[in-house]
Amino acid sequence: MIGIGIDIIEIARIEKAMQKGSDRFRHRTFTDREVEYCEKKRKKYQHYAARFAAKESAMKALGTGWRKGIGFSEIELIHGSSGKPELFFHGKAGEILDASGGKEAFVSVSHSHNYAAAMVVLTG
Repeated sequence: MIGIGIDIIEIARIEKAMQKGSDRFRHRTFTDREVEYCEKKRKKYQHYAARFAAKESAMKALGTGWRKGIGFSEIELIHGSSGKPELFFHGKAGEILDASGGKEAFVSVSHSHNYAAAMVVLTG
């Protein structure tokens, strides 16, 4: 096993950051595919917050946190055809995962009215 990460976030924090009048937060944090997915949802901020929590969890599992030049958009949470969430690592995040011997990323996300949470397990 490479690492485990867990995170919980208030959905209102993500909603507030996204409603500040600028798309800067959205573009720096989420990929185009993530935005497309979330914007189709009735409670889109719950889905954005779940993705944010998954990205934070993945950074913790990598052992980097926000350090080492990893951008949030380099970690992507997409639902496969079965609906199962899948993590993809791009750029520096992918390089760090490869260097650590990481082969698989397991992710679980959940959200309620007020909170979103995620857990990531990276294995070699």
